[in-house]
Amino acid sequence: MKLAVSHPWDLSVEEARALQARLAAQVIAELTFDPAAIQTIAGIDVGFRGEIARAAVVVLRFPSLEPLDSACAEVPITFPYVPGLLAFREGPSVLAALERLSTWPDLLIFDAQGRAHPRRLGLASHLGVILDWPSIGCAKSRLIGVHDPPGDAAGDWAPLYDGEEMVGAVLRTRPGVQPIYVSIGHRVDLPTAIEFVLRCTRHHRLPETTRYAHQVAAGEELPIGQQQLRLF
Repeated sequence: MKLAVSHPWDLSVEEARALQARLAAQVIAELTFDPAAIQTIAGIDVGFRGEIARAAVVVLRFPSLEPLDSACAEVPITFPYVPGLLAFREGPSVLAALERLSTWPDLLIFDAQGRAHPRRLGLASHLGVILDWPSIGCAKSRLIGVHDPPGDAAGDWAPLYDGEEMVGAVLRTRPGVQPIYVSIGHRVDLPTAIEFVLRCTRHHRLPETTRYAHQVAAGEELPIGQQQLRLF
């Protein structure tokens, strides 16, 4: 795995915020790939066990969403908890997990924010820029911004605004469930990000990419076809 941008992670809070501002200027908020060419999508989630960050990456075949590969990594946390700077707690573990994959995905979907961030650089955008790879932020809750309620039908969405800037979409994935928050990570536009999140969603509020990654991060078994593969 080759990084397009490399930087230290053990920065001061002031240095981290300044780095975010610089990296945010490198985010490409346009579609740079052919959506029809996407064959694999990875879901990425990070959990914490004390002072250890545990990242999980699950690669799914697209559009069948069959699990193909997975990897986990546990990395000691070196950065304090500061809202808006969670990428500095989670980023090293995600990179370590990605490094262990046998199948490199065409697209990354993070259980995290992308451009819907105070400095427009949530984890999905931060690592998208570092890897220079297409990425999407798909978060369960709102970090910033205001919005009207989306419609009640699956696929209905409302713009998420921070001031006058639209930073994401509040997306209803299924009728009767709370919406999720989708934003550009890197090298993708918002309509395409919404489309892929919806196409990765089956019978639940969250896309299968997030559900599988969350299960693996928690130490659960990953289904491969009709079999169960013990990961740990």
